[in-house]
Amino acid sequence: MERLVYCLPLRMRFRGITVREGMLVRGPAGWAEWSPFAEYTRPEIDAWWRAAWEAANLGFPAPVRDSVPVNATVPAVGPERAREVAAASGCRTAKVKVAERGQSFADDMARVEAVRDALGSAGRVRIDANGAWSVDEAFAHLRELSRLGLEYAEQPCASVAELAELRLRLAHAGVDVPIAADESIRRSGDPERVVAAQAADIAVLKVQPLGGVRRCLELAERLGLPVVVSSALESSVGLRAGLALAAALPELPYACGLNTAALLERDVVTRPLLATDGEIKLRELELADPATWLATAESAAAWERRASGLVGSSPG
Repeated sequence: MERLVYCLPLRMRFRGITVREGMLVRGPAGWAEWSPFAEYTRPEIDAWWRAAWEAANLGFPAPVRDSVPVNATVPAVGPERAREVAAASGCRTAKVKVAERGQSFADDMARVEAVRDALGSAGRVRIDANGAWSVDEAFAHLRELSRLGLEYAEQPCASVAELAELRLRLAHAGVDVPIAADESIRRSGDPERVVAAQAADIAVLKVQPLGGVRRCLELAERLGLPVVVSSALESSVGLRAGLALAAALPELPYACGLNTAALLERDVVTRPLLATDGEIKLRELELADPATWLATAESAAAWERRASGLVGSSPG
C-alpha cells in the first residue's frame, strides 16, 4: 500500500502536544489513517493498524444516516478562550477538558462556566477528565459542576472499579451526572467489564484504538450502552472512519466528538470535515497537495520503523 506521513500543527496545545503526526495508507477502497500517539507501542498499536487496514481494503459499512451531530471540543484553555471556541463552533454541545496537569479545579470551573455561558441554558456541556481524579476528587468536583447541568462526565477516574464506586456515590447523593467510559473501554483489554461492574452509563468508542468500524459496531451491540463516537485527534481521513461508525449505528442519542479537525491549523484534504450547524455530512474526500502537509523525511522514517511488521500484513 502507498504510504505518506503527515505533520499538522494544532491551533492550541491539546493532549500535551502542539503538532499531530500520522501515516496515511492507500488500498483498494481508498485512503485510510494510522496514527497511534507517540507513547503507544505494540501490541496496542496493532488495533490502530487493523482499523487502517479495514478502511483501506474493505471500506465502510452502509450508513443509516447521511449526517452526524457533533460537539465542539474545548481544550484546557482560559475561560475567555473557552467561551470563544464554544461560541464559534456552531455546535450546541461542547466537551470541555478538565483536570489538566498544573491547573486547579478553580480553572476547570471557570472554563466550564464560560462554555455554559456561551451555549446558553439550552446547550449541552460535557466534561472529560481523562481519568485524572481520585474517587473523592471526582465526587466533590462533579457535585460542584452538576449545578451547571452537565450532560455527562467522561472518564473522571482511571479504573473501572473507581468509576463504579463513583457512580454509586453520586446516585446515593442525588447528584445527576451520568458517567461515560472512554479509556476503560479502549485501553483496559476488557471493555465488557465496564458493563459487568455497572461502571458507566455511556460508552465512548474510538475507531482506531478499537480496531475498526466493524469491531466497534460489534462491541456496541455487546455492551448495550448508549454510544458516543469520538476521535483520536486524527486528520479528516481518520475522522471519516469515525463518521462511518456514527452513521452506521442503529441509534445515536448523543452528539459525537468528531469535530476535532477544527483544532488543526491545516488538514490533509482540500475540504476538511468540519461541522456546519452542529453536524458533519458524510462525503468523499480529496487529498490536498502533499507539499502542504508532508512530514520531514526523518519523521517519515520514524513512522516506517513503527509500522515495521504491520504494513503488508493482513490483520486477524
